[in-house]
Amino acid sequence: MIQIRIHGRGGQGVVTSAELIAVSAFRGGKEAQAFPYFGVERRGAPIMAFARIDEKPIRLREHVYHPDVIIVQDATLLGAVNLSEGANKNTLMIINTPKSPEEISLAAGLAAKNIHTLDATKIALETIGKNIVNTVILGAFAKITGIISLKSLDEAIKEQLAGKGEEVVKKNILAIEKAYATTK
Repeated sequence: MIQIRIHGRGGQGVVTSAELIAVSAFRGGKEAQAFPYFGVERRGAPIMAFARIDEKPIRLREHVYHPDVIIVQDATLLGAVNLSEGANKNTLMIINTPKSPEEISLAAGLAAKNIHTLDATKIALETIGKNIVNTVILGAFAKITGIISLKSLDEAIKEQLAGKGEEVVKKNILAIEKAYATTK
């Protein structure tokens, strides 16, 4: 089972990210679940969401305490929240920041080899026209982990964001494709 924890701030689409991961995995023939963790927090407060992916039915119904992948949508959380809590030597961390993995490793509490950085904000502003990075960073997640495919992510975005209009869907797909293509 692959366990994913997503960190961000209220209003940044953290919950949508977890849902898109789960829908993408399901479209790829896997079992998946996604759920948020927040209380009375307001816009801008640190929040988390979780996703799990497996080949067989997932019966576990608790928070992700030992993530295989940690996604950080807002680098200002470094130092403010213990992002590496429960991580092990193999946990991957994907962070929205223009900084290098080496610059982030000390603040994140993980080895630089396990950290992947992406300036998702820049890609979002260039393609979507707004600082909305939740879908962008999933393009990098798909490339780095191979857990979900770019095709299934495209399909999930079409499904989940259809109510926001065709233009929004097109821009988000362009953004994830750009992130996928530029991620090493």
